[in-house]
Amino acid sequence: MVTLALYNLKGGVGKTAATINLAYLAAKEGYKTLIWDMDPQGSSSFYLGASGTKNESKKLLNSEMELLDAVQPSAYANLDIIPADLSARHADVLLSEMKQSKRKISSLLAGLKKDYDVVILDCPPGISLLHDAIFAGVDWILMPNIPTTLSIRSYETVMAYFKENELDKAKLKCFFSMVDHRKNLHHEVMNDFYKDKVFLKSYIPYLSDVEKMGIHEAPLETFAASSYAAQCYRDLWKEIRKTCIE
Repeated sequence: MVTLALYNLKGGVGKTAATINLAYLAAKEGYKTLIWDMDPQGSSSFYLGASGTKNESKKLLNSEMELLDAVQPSAYANLDIIPADLSARHADVLLSEMKQSKRKISSLLAGLKKDYDVVILDCPPGISLLHDAIFAGVDWILMPNIPTTLSIRSYETVMAYFKENELDKAKLKCFFSMVDHRKNLHHEVMNDFYKDKVFLKSYIPYLSDVEKMGIHEAPLETFAASSYAAQCYRDLWKEIRKTCIE
């Protein structure tokens, strides 16, 4: 089983869209795939038509409920989801009261090894006790970045945090998201950061087809498979599969 966390310090960078599309592509290739929606906003849950029961996220972190008991099937073969609910906003408070809180996510994920090939965590933005546990508990951290000053600043902040806290930077793989080819700044930033091997070569463009996922409540492949955006997600998935899974 390979565990991936879709994460960024800031929101609005295409994290959830990547979670849904990458998970769908993994499932389509035959990998038994699970999304764990850890963001109180519940956007991944919305895309897949799932809803968590009250206080379910809290019960999972408190070990009052097994992860497998919270799993819901999606409309797609090989793709399941653990939906979020608003109690996920209390994650840091719960973890602050636990001993060895950094091992909590790893311990919970260990119970899924016999049932899934790929598990993708859709993480809330920020840096907190929850994120420390996620960083320690997953195999890879995938971080989408818009090629703008503020987004790259968040990337640099995360890299500095990893260094200061002696976290494994080798786990971190970044890719550009919401790329607008009409903007010279986007091209300039991308060219500068491609020199850093932390960034994957594949990127996701800023196109209306991605935004339409909210209208269709579905992955791109199901309603716009021939679009350029869908092709970019396929390219990104192939690179992630080669780098992180195979």
